[in-house]
Amino acid sequence: MTTRARHPALIVLAIWGAGLGAAAQFGKVGVIFQTIRALYGGQAGPAGLGLLVSVVGVVGLIFGTTAGLVVERVGLRRMLVAGLVLGAALSALQATLPAYPLLLALRALEGLSQLAIVVAGPVLIAQAATPRWQGLSMSLWASFFGVSLTATALIAPPLVARFGVPGLFLAHADWLAAFALLLWWLLPADPPGQAQPLRLADLAAQHLAIYASPRVAAPAAGFLFYTLSYVAVITLLPPLAGAQTEAIAILMPLASIAASLTLGVWLLRVVPAVRLVQAGFALGLVAVLAMVALWGSAAGLGAALVLGAALGLVQGGSFAAIPQLNATAEDRARAAGAVAQLGNLGTASGTPILALLIAGQGLAGVPAFVAPLCAGGIAMHVWMAARRRRATVRPG
Repeated sequence: MTTRARHPALIVLAIWGAGLGAAAQFGKVGVIFQTIRALYGGQAGPAGLGLLVSVVGVVGLIFGTTAGLVVERVGLRRMLVAGLVLGAALSALQATLPAYPLLLALRALEGLSQLAIVVAGPVLIAQAATPRWQGLSMSLWASFFGVSLTATALIAPPLVARFGVPGLFLAHADWLAAFALLLWWLLPADPPGQAQPLRLADLAAQHLAIYASPRVAAPAAGFLFYTLSYVAVITLLPPLAGAQTEAIAILMPLASIAASLTLGVWLLRVVPAVRLVQAGFALGLVAVLAMVALWGSAAGLGAALVLGAALGLVQGGSFAAIPQLNATAEDRARAAGAVAQLGNLGTASGTPILALLIAGQGLAGVPAFVAPLCAGGIAMHVWMAARRRRATVRPG
């Protein structure tokens, strides 16, 4: 599939806009959690309310690589637009504020919509972008989650105050529907499917083949170490900062996004994406140790922002590695599916683990958690690169 040559920048921006809507499927409930509690607390209880936020990611955790395989059969354009249409319909239904069991079922289906968008999106961006701008385009895509959560946190409260929760959900439905129409027009039709039918009996073998490939699996393998640390740190570090709590909570995510879209884009023009990921992990390792040593001072705040920036380099480099390591759309889709799956695993696992460490060790639990993950991310890519070299020189 090729994208329209006269619209590459518009296509990239439109797909990024779709990604913002996909990330808002998490944020639209999370940022108004107290309001949701007032509406559904009597029906759901604390665990059930938490499930309303997390169930979207659970779907990605279970079906991430499966979605990468489905792309080959469905087509990238169809999958992206279908995900947007499904998401718009589900958000509109949620605006009726149904009873908790139905709302939970709609949120679970929303996970399928989110998965379709985040698997097809980066593959289409890699196809649309010219080689000169591929690093910027993939880094822009990598920022969609952080940008969307920040924007949702700013927009949702006043919107809910004026129009209620249904107004927020309908606004989200409108956003997804608008980008579905735009991308249906911008993207050319998918070519006729040539892949073999996807049989349930073959799924296990195909999943193993994805994770056995040092090219397809490498972006996701490194990304796991990033997602284990990033969400956990930006969630649990600010409350430990006393007077600097608000500054760290606001500035760390912004430092991550800014580093990815500036320094990260520039570095991607001179170093391979995997090297950028390793450099980001190395900088993060130094920053988290310096942060703890300087905690409570302006220098400690600076080190925390460097940590956020370092993880931003890892984020952008991980997505840029998908097209750099995989030449075909099929392999890129499989790699994006693995990134979605392991990304959700890391996001779901990292925060409770770090919370336990902080409960037992206080601030010292942060470097005890983050430093091994940074070292592990570097080592993982060293191992994957060695496997790729062996596969290249192997006879036959």
